[in-house]
Amino acid sequence: MKQLIDVYEESHLGRRCPAYDGRKSLYTAGPLPFESKELVIKLTEEDWRERQFKVAIKLASKPDLHYLREFLSGRHFECPQEAIQVLDVVLRAKPSQIYTEVGRSFFHTSLGPRGELGNGIEYWCGYYQCLRPTQMGLSLIIDASARSFYEPILVSEFVVKHFRLSNLSKPLSDQDRIKVKKALMGVRVRLICMNYAKTCKIIGVSRDPISQLTFTLDDKRTNVSVVKYFREEYNVVLKYPSLPALQRGSEARPVYLPMELCSIVEGQRYTKKLNEQQVRSLLRATCQRPNIREGNITKMLPVNKFGMDVCKELAVIEARVLNPPAYHDSGRDKIVNPSCGQWNMINKKMVNGGKVDFWTCVNFSSGYWNMSKGFCAELVKMCNSKGMVCCVVFCQTPSIAMPSARADRIDQTLMDVYKESAGLNKPLQLLIIILPDQTGSYGKIKRICETELGIVSQCCKPVQAAKFSNQYFENVALKINAKVGGRIPLVTDVPTIIFGACVSHPPPGEDSSSSIAAVVASMDWPELTKYRGVVSAQTDRVEIIQDLYKQTKDPQKGLVEGGMVREMLLAFYRSTKQKPSRIIFYRVVLVKDNSAKFCFMKWMRFGRLVPRYRKDICLGLHLLWFKRGIILAYSLLIATKLIGVATYYQGTSKPTHYHVLLDENGFTADILQVLTNSLCYTYARCTKSVSIVPPAYYAHLAAFRARYYIEDEMWDSGSTGMEVRPLPSIKDNVKEVMFYV
Repeated sequence: MKQLIDVYEESHLGRRCPAYDGRKSLYTAGPLPFESKELVIKLTEEDWRERQFKVAIKLASKPDLHYLREFLSGRHFECPQEAIQVLDVVLRAKPSQIYTEVGRSFFHTSLGPRGELGNGIEYWCGYYQCLRPTQMGLSLIIDASARSFYEPILVSEFVVKHFRLSNLSKPLSDQDRIKVKKALMGVRVRLICMNYAKTCKIIGVSRDPISQLTFTLDDKRTNVSVVKYFREEYNVVLKYPSLPALQRGSEARPVYLPMELCSIVEGQRYTKKLNEQQVRSLLRATCQRPNIREGNITKMLPVNKFGMDVCKELAVIEARVLNPPAYHDSGRDKIVNPSCGQWNMINKKMVNGGKVDFWTCVNFSSGYWNMSKGFCAELVKMCNSKGMVCCVVFCQTPSIAMPSARADRIDQTLMDVYKESAGLNKPLQLLIIILPDQTGSYGKIKRICETELGIVSQCCKPVQAAKFSNQYFENVALKINAKVGGRIPLVTDVPTIIFGACVSHPPPGEDSSSSIAAVVASMDWPELTKYRGVVSAQTDRVEIIQDLYKQTKDPQKGLVEGGMVREMLLAFYRSTKQKPSRIIFYRVVLVKDNSAKFCFMKWMRFGRLVPRYRKDICLGLHLLWFKRGIILAYSLLIATKLIGVATYYQGTSKPTHYHVLLDENGFTADILQVLTNSLCYTYARCTKSVSIVPPAYYAHLAAFRARYYIEDEMWDSGSTGMEVRPLPSIKDNVKEVMFYV
């Protein structure tokens, strides 16, 4: 399309510069000198051959901007989506020709630094851009962004980096070969031994080493080995004949390519899930202070030939700051007032702390084999000093001996611990686990403990645990407190249950796994901080929670009501001995119950807020923090009643925007804002306010945890639309506590 404009703009397009949306629509500012025409474009291919394309252009419609003006002025109430889409395409036309486009974002090495994330993956900087109608008028939302890309290196180097293989002279096992195939499927590579830059897409990896592969030449008679062909045709002696070959072409007639002669084409996004180290590296490399991010954003304003002007200054929005909730604590400080959205636990204790009578520790770390006793002693000391329990002390000694075991004996060791504690009539309330030195066992441990044995566990990384840091002990104590039933109070006037819901989808490229829905609900009114969680597998990539509400026919009982919401309401009644008069649900839901009044809310994240004046910024821990609980004076999205809190961990804030979908309680915007802001200070995993209400956070954690229950069942099928497999049931005693934190 770029070639089309370059060749025909003056002669056939009437000096109109079209904006192309990348699919089938082309927009111009004013009419073209024809209603239908077919133009011919000739492009030179990578092998210097010329290829001809025919581009047919015909008039489809004339979007009218009149209704957009009426809508923005308040004289028309229906948003003209077509007109906004046209203007959005126009503003994206130029950058889409220059940069790598990923969704609504653009990336290029010229837009910022690039760097390695490890395992053959690197990050590129870029920016997100979209056009939105707001109460201020048409607003262009731009935000600095970063994404992961494949490093443009040889495939053999990628295999070494990505899978940490030190010796490529040995054949890969079937398990490693399948992992390599999954990592490289769909990646475009370039043969470096050819005179021209021919690229192709990988469709698979051969089962046999390349030294054993043969194919038939074009004469359809001569059979030749791949190794011999590259030696005679390109004078290349393969260094790694034991590696499998990459496959391009089709499954019926594959073309074999040596990994060591294929270079990954630059600019391909890595769509699979990043590991913890890569995530940390990406955050560390791209976290920016507000003033730096603001400067970078103002450099990314789009240019166009449609006569559209974009203000070069950021929009200024008035706002108010909600006060944080005060904590009444049982330590020497009677009142705790969080500062800048955070506080510490010095001289403070948990209110209504948890109770732990029977516990032990299992150490699977070979590098820190004798650490269990000292580590647990310090952890118990920290828990007791923070008021971990109410009336009953966290037992100083474990109920059974603390074993150490090899990482290959996880199943048997956990079963032995379970049987020993049950045999002594001391069922474990908490199992502390020091993880193996090598990552990858966490999910297996959680699946065994929560779905097979019914044990609440707290896992600790050996490297972090070995530091004996007070801050680490405090963080672990917070998690343990939540898992064994500890609470921080938040009082309301009538029996209220707060729901959070989330759907977790499998990573991109993983087609053999289901989506997982999770719902959590508060069980401890009037305090609203202890949440029970349920999970369910459902159809891949479906956002609607399918098991939220359902009816089944029973031969004896007739029509039986069921589903995740009903299960939570029954659990709430068992816990509080009251029926909820008020239900608050943080997510889009399709459910109705006449016994209580509902308030449905959903949240979204977009844009950034930068403080106007220096006094609105607090400097601490070398990070810039905004004041928490910022409420904007008017909405950034039209037809929305509520803007949520702007709270976060580090960097520049990304505000959360709450939509009130249905309110049967007659809440004012102020009440919902104060409630939402207060809830954000009750997150059990840290002494900071968080950016999304904890019920939604907990639902996300529960859905993420449940994926560990089925990850061992995933296989390399390469197919989609598989049957949904039900999740293994979580044991009732585990389900009663916040096991997912």
